[in-house]
Amino acid sequence: MRHFGHIAPETRRRLFHREPCAFTADAPARLLSSALGATLYSPATRPRLADDVVKQAGRGVVSMVLCLEDSIDDADVVHGEENLVRQFADLAGRFPVDGPGRPDGADAPGGGVPLLFVRVRTPEQIPDLVRRLGPSVRLLSGFVLPKFTEERGVPFLEALQGAEASSGRRLFAMPVLESPELLYRESRVETLEGILRAVGKYRDRVLALRLGVTDFCSSYGLRRAPDMTAYDVQIVASVIADVVNMLGRADGTGFTVTGPVWEYFRAPERMFKPQLRQSPFLEVQAVGLRERLIEHAMDGLLREISLDQANGLLGKTCIHPSHVLPVHALSVVSHEEFSDAEDILRPERGGGGVMRSVYTNKMNEVKPHRAWAERTMLRAEVFGVAREDVGFVELLAAGIPG
Repeated sequence: MRHFGHIAPETRRRLFHREPCAFTADAPARLLSSALGATLYSPATRPRLADDVVKQAGRGVVSMVLCLEDSIDDADVVHGEENLVRQFADLAGRFPVDGPGRPDGADAPGGGVPLLFVRVRTPEQIPDLVRRLGPSVRLLSGFVLPKFTEERGVPFLEALQGAEASSGRRLFAMPVLESPELLYRESRVETLEGILRAVGKYRDRVLALRLGVTDFCSSYGLRRAPDMTAYDVQIVASVIADVVNMLGRADGTGFTVTGPVWEYFRAPERMFKPQLRQSPFLEVQAVGLRERLIEHAMDGLLREISLDQANGLLGKTCIHPSHVLPVHALSVVSHEEFSDAEDILRPERGGGGVMRSVYTNKMNEVKPHRAWAERTMLRAEVFGVAREDVGFVELLAAGIPG
């Protein structure tokens, strides 16, 4: 797998100062958690799910969740499980083993099998599905655990640990933080402390924490409009801030926290002006791209992705393929960010100090900015570094058809 592996090599060379690295599902957890990017959700009941997975991988998707929970009807769970087993077997037949449990072609640019996770409803589904998948479990990266709290989450994590031991396959958990106890002010701190105890105990198995903002909104009968971000809904923004505060610290105790889902893929009637400036698109003769992004509510998505990153989140839950490239384009490290991070992390800077940035437009203070620089370099490894004259518009234009 490789971010932007679906575009031509010569285009990548034109866009990137440093290209994104290639990696497999067997890569270290720290790298994988940063590389998740836009995690595309799909109902597990889709009849041609294996075809969908291969198709989306060819379009740049690196991680997918096959959902047995809220995206399907309660009556369809058994059918969804049976379909998952069939579709995994189909995928396993298309991608034979090449090396120790690795599907042949999975690390090929623009192809292979993305990181696949199953969103389950109950802990009992985890060992049952792992057993039923048989040899095709080698294509499974882990499970998404819904409505996670300490009380409800520990049985899921215990089940995952047992399934991992029985299958011999490394399996990760991605808990979803979406319960009312986390939202309500009177129970939030206690709930967060419990979550921290649970995921801390199973730290090696927790790849990332996901935010279920739609469930948060539902507790108050709210739904954000396409020209509003999650950060404009103050009750939601306060939860995000507290989750990052307790669970996303850069001191070695924190976890990767991913951004909330964006619900829209076509904009209804607008009340406010579009949120995309014209000048970046005029400079590269991409006015038509700007119009398409606005028509499909992508200006709101782009703003929310930027706010996700400013608030310590990396990656995003996605429910439509058109959301994938915007998430990845805005995850690429700019040449200016890379230059600052590289300068801050030079060995001779170990004693600290302050210096003018390479771009001579800001102060870089070594000790306070070190954690940012380390995170930026990890993001640069998986998403690449843009050339000095390349911005997000060129990255979007290179990957969006038409």
